[in-house]
Amino acid sequence: MKFPRLYYLCTHIHLTKITQNHMVLFSEDHILETRRRGRIEVICGSMFSGKTEELIRRMKRAQFAKQRVEIFKPAIDTRYSKEEVVSHDSHSIASTPIDSSASILLFTSEIDVVGIDEAQFFDNGLVDVCNQLANNGIRVIIAGLDMDFKGNPFGPMPQLCAIADEVSKVHAICVKCGQLASFSHRTVKNDKQVL
Repeated sequence: MKFPRLYYLCTHIHLTKITQNHMVLFSEDHILETRRRGRIEVICGSMFSGKTEELIRRMKRAQFAKQRVEIFKPAIDTRYSKEEVVSHDSHSIASTPIDSSASILLFTSEIDVVGIDEAQFFDNGLVDVCNQLANNGIRVIIAGLDMDFKGNPFGPMPQLCAIADEVSKVHAICVKCGQLASFSHRTVKNDKQVL
């Protein structure tokens, strides 16, 4: 019997190929994917690239859709406001300032969407927190600098990009040449990663 056929059994990658008397099954079992109802989205880039603006936009859309949202920022981020996440364009959204990533889990029992701004300032435990939230069915949207002013990976951002379901890399515009800017330029003489 000759009947070369391909059967797609579901939306996951399952493929059965029957040729002559041989049956071969190609299967990628996405066990974690089928259990994980939430997702991790990362918005990364340099300063003045619109990361916080995009985070606020996504969070406001979730609110408009009647989803329960909570946004967190590091307590050390007091540039524009102690209580709100504020973009350079002065758009804002209420937030909860926290000192450690573990604190996020205390506030998310009845939440559909979690936003995290300035993620580069959090401890490396943020990676496990975000995975736990996503595995519990929560959409997690993270914004932060992926590199410091020297072009080095910054805080937990590289790991967050690696585990994310979606990564959006945004760019600023160089004020000297007008081209896309890949990382932040420091204007003061100081080698510390965080000022």
